[in-house]
Amino acid sequence: MFKKFLFVAALSVTLASCNDDDDSTRDPLPIPAAYNGTNYDANTATQSAVATNLNAQVTAAKQGRNAGTTVSIAQLETPYNDGNPSVRAVSTTYYVGEMEGPNGFMAQLVAASGGTFTPGDLTGQGGVYGPYLFDENGLEYEQLIEKGQFGAVLYKHATDLLSGNVSDATVDQIITVFGASPAFPNTNNAASTPTPDRFMANYGARRDKNDGNGLYSQMKNEFIKLQAAVKAGSEYDAEKQQAIDAIKLNWEKINAATIINYCHGATSTLSELSPTDAQKAGALHAIGEAIGFAHGWKTIPANYKLFTDAEIDEVLTLLNAPAAGTPTVYAFATNPLVELPKLQQVITMLQDIYGFTDQEVEDFRQNWVTVQNR
Repeated sequence: MFKKFLFVAALSVTLASCNDDDDSTRDPLPIPAAYNGTNYDANTATQSAVATNLNAQVTAAKQGRNAGTTVSIAQLETPYNDGNPSVRAVSTTYYVGEMEGPNGFMAQLVAASGGTFTPGDLTGQGGVYGPYLFDENGLEYEQLIEKGQFGAVLYKHATDLLSGNVSDATVDQIITVFGASPAFPNTNNAASTPTPDRFMANYGARRDKNDGNGLYSQMKNEFIKLQAAVKAGSEYDAEKQQAIDAIKLNWEKINAATIINYCHGATSTLSELSPTDAQKAGALHAIGEAIGFAHGWKTIPANYKLFTDAEIDEVLTLLNAPAAGTPTVYAFATNPLVELPKLQQVITMLQDIYGFTDQEVEDFRQNWVTVQNR
């Protein structure tokens, strides 16, 4: 179990051993208590513009949730293609292919908008069911557009930045595409902070019990360490690489923990004796979120992730949304006795890949920001 971590551990040991001679003569890396955001706004203008356009595309997609409202392809394509770089330009090539074209995610959402949907009715092109928009197969393309691009666009952009010379400005930029800020508020609640978390940082906060040990707290600490190592110079390249490795791993673990959260939620709802249509819609929405969070990591280079493409394909198949094939997501609502065990298979699989403890998997049920009213 968790054998993939051996690679990360071996890499860290190798990097540390390469600097053994330096380690014996230099002082330990001084790590401050807080992140220095003095030049943050100036350093992150480009990444903030990409984030703004991604948010605009998602806002347009969400209009399809309104019964009788038809979303136009231009509403989705304009923010996708605007900017320098555009959202499209920093995406994985694979996901661009999934997003575009007559059968792409954007076109499928447009086709479903304006209609109505009933699980199991495969006539038509889908529509609104409860408060969400699904295609005729029960797939929520809004989530493939939004949550899928958290991986295919934002994490991909971060890995592109990390593949070059990592400067002080680079660290600021990676924080922006993660969705945090130099304050690291650990909440998406605008009433609690002027810089609420968004994108993957928002979900990191939800999975974090705010005890200083959670995934969000670990990300904050590693960003502070990375900034300190960059500022300290080449003598501390080992610490810099350790921080980079930890940021990549924890980012991915937040993604996986959130898939687990949505599988828990859908299982709980659809296991009830007679769930309402609103509850069924909420469960299909949760599964749609899980699908988006998984699909967006497909074709991210192997040296930047533990989740292999073969494993992603397996998870998508278990979620009844194969990367190549006709989805049958609606079946979770129409035949839960047969279909729900697949969600537990996804949970078990991700626990094994990332080495989550049983207690962590249980804790992932919660949105801790809400539970703790942060």
